[in-house]
This record gives sequence, structure tokens and C-alpha cells, in this order.
Amino acid sequence: MRFAVLGGGSWGTALSQVLTDNGLKTIIYAKDLSLVTAIEKEHLNPRYFPSHLLPVSLKATASLEKAVENADCFIIAVPTKAYRELLVSLVPLMRKKALFLSVGKGFDPTTYQRLSCLIREVVPEEKREAIVSLLGPSFAEEVIERKLTALSAVSLDLKAAEKIQKAFSNNYLRVYTNEDEIGAEYASALKNVIALASGMMSGLGYGDNTRAALITRGLAEMSRFGVKKGGKMETYLGLTGLGDLLMTCNSLKSRNFQAGLMIGKDDSAARFLKENKQTVEGVKTAEIIHIQASKEKVSMPIVDAVYAILYEGQKPSQIINMLMSRSLKKEV
Repeated sequence: MRFAVLGGGSWGTALSQVLTDNGLKTIIYAKDLSLVTAIEKEHLNPRYFPSHLLPVSLKATASLEKAVENADCFIIAVPTKAYRELLVSLVPLMRKKALFLSVGKGFDPTTYQRLSCLIREVVPEEKREAIVSLLGPSFAEEVIERKLTALSAVSLDLKAAEKIQKAFSNNYLRVYTNEDEIGAEYASALKNVIALASGMMSGLGYGDNTRAALITRGLAEMSRFGVKKGGKMETYLGLTGLGDLLMTCNSLKSRNFQAGLMIGKDDSAARFLKENKQTVEGVKTAEIIHIQASKEKVSMPIVDAVYAILYEGQKPSQIINMLMSRSLKKEV
């Protein structure tokens, strides 16, 4: 198989290295010509991994048309807000059916669709072999260093998921398959909102007891919502659920945790919202899930709290007091 990785960010670069390590022909597409030149000539991604040498055989291009040539699989490795624009540009250039691999964790910001649904909307059926999502607990910084990682290839088409499983698996990356597209995609997006809350708690000075409670109750919210939407409960106990949740809620490598930490220390989201220039997927996800949960009448107190802090100007310290003062109930 020939792979075109559409996006020259940290995750696209790390996954490109995995494929190249596995002997598969791979090309990275990025709009930034200086980045493309650095990958081609210096074998570096100076923006994200300035001291890490990439495989010599890894190719890069600033031409989407060139990236599309002969590709059997397109890996969509851009922020979720850029998915639609990229797909719209890609479709007219395709000359044959291809597999689509989504590696984002979030939703289309306009329609609130899951990313696999967005791909189905934009890419005609006659041009796509299948859609797979590669999800799970993973920081690009560790994958690029070839540290042991486990992911899940999720698809309604098990054979397509198995293709991705075989393409990416090696001695440092183990890939499982999963057919619960709905559950896995909602879990992967929702955990970012819980990670924002975890960072806020740390910023306010709370400790391990608080984080353990937050993660546990966050998992309850995630699974309650996901199952309501058609996902499977067991997915929330796997890599795309509990695995990803634990990682993002406990690490400074998580952008969502870092964002929450800043908000917690300020006891306000104002400075973060004004100064942030990074992609923090949990911010938009909090709005989308808050709206959907309200319509579906699903109880999501943690998501609602994060929404109130981000979009209604509430103070984290005051919101915590409100959460702790809620009426008492059974755990299960």
C-alpha cells in the first residue's frame, strides 16, 4: 500500500515515521513549503521535532495533487476544523478508490458530525474503499521516539481495519481492531473535555483524590452519552475510552490538560481564550456535547461545568462548589 499523510503536524509526522519504519511508501503533504523542504533535505520537522532525524526514505510535498498520485490510503491528520476544506480539495484530484484513515479526535465544527460521517458526506461512495479511525492513548512525542504504544483501528469494515492494523503494527506500536465506530469516536472526543476539567482541578490546587473522582465520574458521563448515541459500553473500558482518558487527564503533554491548568490557575478562562493559538479540541467539543446532551436529555454535569467556564464566564472555583453541592444519588 502507498500512503499519503495529509498534514505535517506532530501526529502526521509520527505516523509517517511508523509507516516508513514498516517499509511502506509514504509521503507527507503540508502547505508550508519550508517544512516540506526540511523534511526532504534535512530529514527534520523543525517545528515539532527539531532534533529528531526522520527516515531518509520519507517523502514530502507541498502539492496536494502530487500527494494524491498513486495513493491507496489517505491519512487525514489535520485539526478537525480543517477536515472539510481538505476533503473538498482532495476529492476532485482522486483517480481511483482509496482507503480513508481519520486520526482526529473531535467533530465537524459546523454540522457537529462525527469525523467518519463527515468523510462519508464529502467523499462520494465510488471514491472511497472504506473509512477507518486510528484512535487511542498516544502522544506524538512518544511515538516519534518509538516508545511502546497501543492503538485501535476502528471501522464498520473489519477487513479495512485489519489492513490498517497490519500496516501500522511493529515492535513498538501494537494495533487492535474495533468495529464500534460510534462509541470509539465519541469516547475519543469526549475525553478531551474531561482532560480540560482535570487540568482545571490541578490548577486550583486539588490533588490525587480529586483527579481520581473526576476521571471515574467522567468515564461514567462519557459512556452514558456514548451508549445513548448507539455506542457499546465495552468500548469505554478499552483503549479509545478509559485508556485515552487516563492519559490525557494525567499528563502535561496533553494540550487539553495544559489548557485546563492555565484556566484553573487563573480561576478564569478569559486569558486562555484570548491568548491561545494551539489546537485544543476539547474547547469546541465541550460546546458540541453540551448542546447534544441537552437535546438528548443526558445528564452531563462535568461537561456542563466545563461549558459554563468556557462559554459563560463562570469561575472554576464556583462551579466546583456547585458540582459538590448537587443532590446525592446512587453511584450506579
